[in-house]
Amino acid sequence: MIRTLYRARNGALRTDVRPEEFAAILAQADGLLWVDFVGESPQDCEPILRNVFRFDPLAVDDALQESHVPKLDDWGEYLYVVLHAVAFDTDGGEHVDTLEVDLFLGRTYVVTHRDMPVAALDRVWASCQRDERHTSRGAAYLAYRIADEIVAGYMPVVEEIDVAIDQIEDRVLAGALRTATLERLLALKRALLNLRRIIAPQREVMNKLARDDYEVVDTRGRLYFRDVYDHLVRLHDINESMRDLVSGVLDTYLSVVNNRLNDVMKTLTLITTLFMPISFIASFFGMNFFGPVASGLAPWTDTPTLLLTLALMVLLPGAMYAWMRRRLLE
Repeated sequence: MIRTLYRARNGALRTDVRPEEFAAILAQADGLLWVDFVGESPQDCEPILRNVFRFDPLAVDDALQESHVPKLDDWGEYLYVVLHAVAFDTDGGEHVDTLEVDLFLGRTYVVTHRDMPVAALDRVWASCQRDERHTSRGAAYLAYRIADEIVAGYMPVVEEIDVAIDQIEDRVLAGALRTATLERLLALKRALLNLRRIIAPQREVMNKLARDDYEVVDTRGRLYFRDVYDHLVRLHDINESMRDLVSGVLDTYLSVVNNRLNDVMKTLTLITTLFMPISFIASFFGMNFFGPVASGLAPWTDTPTLLLTLALMVLLPGAMYAWMRRRLLE
């Protein structure tokens, strides 16, 4: 689908511009044209991008065929910018999905290309039709609005991840140590790492737009992009804090597991220690090399010896338990 939005010099807004009119509109060097390619095949996009807008073949190939991390290429009369929108997928496991948006920014036009629908661009498209201020300030301001809306979509994802971390932390502290909890915790750690890989280069893209001198971005436009850069710096700090929080929850999980293992080992050691004297006494009196009648050792098998043996088997474990309990409480 190819969507078009054109604001003429007199303020008239059109959304029915055909591709055949693009060349004439660009030749007027006024107004603002936004062409949005949504899931359009490369065979339909490439002729328009190369022949009408006269973008460099390398930039066109990057936009149509390759996936990139956020980046910025300066081609003099226009800029090629790669941005990424994000979405947090909780159905197939906690992971961050990225949606690439390729943007060409010229003096009087903005061209966007995306393979999948991006909610941020749809919101900007709707706001441009409602409020003329979004299209009356030029192409650089429209590009800023697109970038700002994409970055604003990061915050709900960050909040969802934060809520998921809190839920897992509560489960760990409550002692719900299951394999699914550990798997979810590791999935959140990977999601934050993936989010960091997107935020960091996108922050550098906004930093360049805010500070470097480009032909199609004036001084006022650089101020707008600096605002987006500040948002990304804050998101990067929040992401680092949540990564530390996930690492802390993981350490807590492993500590609780180790404490449980120590409790099990203490119980097994206590049982073994309590039964050790009993096993010794039973083993000693169970040996068959004595001949009490023939060797004059009949007292070993009389009633008092049996009673004494039983008393030792009952009292020794209790005495050892009391001794170990006192040592542990010291």
